[in-house]
Amino acid sequence: MRLDVVTIFPEYLEPLNVSLVGKARARGQLDVHVHDLRNWTYDRHNTVDDTPYGGGPGMVMKTEPWGEALDEALADGYESGAHGPVMVVPTPSGRPFTQELAVELSERPWLIFTPARYEGIDRRVMDEYATRMPVYEVSIGDYVLAGGEAAVLVVTEAVARLLPGVLGNAESHRDDSFAPGEMENLLEGPVYTKPPTWRGRGIPEVLLSGHHGKIARWRRDEAFRRTAQNRPDLIERCEASAFDKKDRELLGILGWQPTADGRFWRRPRAVEE
Repeated sequence: MRLDVVTIFPEYLEPLNVSLVGKARARGQLDVHVHDLRNWTYDRHNTVDDTPYGGGPGMVMKTEPWGEALDEALADGYESGAHGPVMVVPTPSGRPFTQELAVELSERPWLIFTPARYEGIDRRVMDEYATRMPVYEVSIGDYVLAGGEAAVLVVTEAVARLLPGVLGNAESHRDDSFAPGEMENLLEGPVYTKPPTWRGRGIPEVLLSGHHGKIARWRRDEAFRRTAQNRPDLIERCEASAFDKKDRELLGILGWQPTADGRFWRRPRAVEE
């Protein structure tokens, strides 16, 4: 996979040299190119922004440097044999970044990130490049950062760990929160390691039983407990048919009830409060 990042703070992307992403780069699984947007400015102040049309506070990133930077990144990528580029625009105005979207992006061969600063990038840049490639506007949460570089790091790490061979154990992400399959709408439950007792605190006996069926059931139950407590909206969006008998029994214990048509489960208002 090829990654291009155009930014006014190239140093912000240094974490791409460490941990799993750094190792993937060293092994050639990720071909990362970080571009300084100011290289495509021609005044003595290397200006990349200007006042917004229509007035208002803040500044807007200009079309010209972005256009030249992206054209050159695309030309270099095509010259090196990359294909199928996708532009990823980190913005709080975008669609939520989810594990499902991470999987989708991990199947793309080439991602071009455009982290903005100030009030964002002139809209015409996204409209222009949407005629040449898919443009994904993504949000990593309902809050606003000073710039999009942190979001680039988040998205890159979520995507890179899904690439074949990046994780030491290919099964490691199977039981992750939000993982496709049985965990798609659940949060992963608690995990434990040695020693068996620490500061008077033990671990659940079932984890020492060696009974794989019981351990799997315990882990699913704990995933339901954590999801019901921290993200009840995930359970509410699932059709009841997604739950087996044991799941439904546990939901009942936790105070949930099926809807009148039996299609979904809902928390009684008394439990919500």
